[in-house]
Amino acid sequence: MTAAQGPVAIAVHGGAGTLDPSALTPEKEAAYRSVLSTAVRRGHAVLAAGGSAIDAVETAVRVLEDTPLFNAGRGSVFTAEGTHEMDAAIMQGNDLRAGAVASVQNVKNPVGLARLVMEKTDHVILSGWGAFEFAHQQKVALEDDEYFFDQLRHDQWQEVRGSTEVRLDHSTGEKKFGTVGAVALDAHGHLAAATSTGGMTNKRFQRIGDSPVIGAGTYANDATCAISCTGNGEAFLRAVAAHDVHALMLYKGLSLEEAVHIVVHEKLPPLDGEGGLIAVDKNGRIVLDFNCIGMYRARIDAEGEWVGIFR
Repeated sequence: MTAAQGPVAIAVHGGAGTLDPSALTPEKEAAYRSVLSTAVRRGHAVLAAGGSAIDAVETAVRVLEDTPLFNAGRGSVFTAEGTHEMDAAIMQGNDLRAGAVASVQNVKNPVGLARLVMEKTDHVILSGWGAFEFAHQQKVALEDDEYFFDQLRHDQWQEVRGSTEVRLDHSTGEKKFGTVGAVALDAHGHLAAATSTGGMTNKRFQRIGDSPVIGAGTYANDATCAISCTGNGEAFLRAVAAHDVHALMLYKGLSLEEAVHIVVHEKLPPLDGEGGLIAVDKNGRIVLDFNCIGMYRARIDAEGEWVGIFR
């Protein structure tokens, strides 16, 4: 690997939505901010040591998957059957290689399995039992159902259990999309993105959202930017939201900020596309934008570290 030359930058998110500021106690806000800071710092440490963007985003997302605060990994919501079906994707911008898993169960860190799909197979997405069989073959860390149990998530499920209603991850008085993600630029000029989620509470029929779909919820291309989305997955799928940011930059010559604004504030709202995204361009410019009340987010770039929840 050649000597590192350029700037490094990283951003993470822990979901967006209709967050009620009055319902967020000082203790819980401190907990959210602490985990976001830990995730972005661990990812940045990889970059600061000359490591790759793909290693940085995986490292950051693993931190977020390991806490029950977010709807991914350990904190994943319950399906209609009372199980946990997780989705994740990872992509590197230098060669457009990508890997993803959908509807996978009992995998401690779905983002790590997604990376193995990218590196160890000729495929992009594995799902369901096939993804679990691959996880077992690759000897990734597995956990029993008790590991993924969270009382708040269980209470949310009990409210709609037995009905056909699905709910986005939320705390009391909130409608929050608890997907997690990271985007990064390394010193070698390469970009990467990763996203992980537990989906919707009470989801049926192995529903899959935008997170593991390359170009919808996750995208990276060294020519432009890296993107990780969080929101109403169906709308982000229909808008091909992540790739659209890239396309507006590549084909129209827009800046990252301009392209993100068009997608988040003009293209998604007519599709009921509540949510947001995090993005970093090839120059290390970071944009964290959303069309709802708040988004759990953090970044580290040339200006230092910043963590936020509301506007």
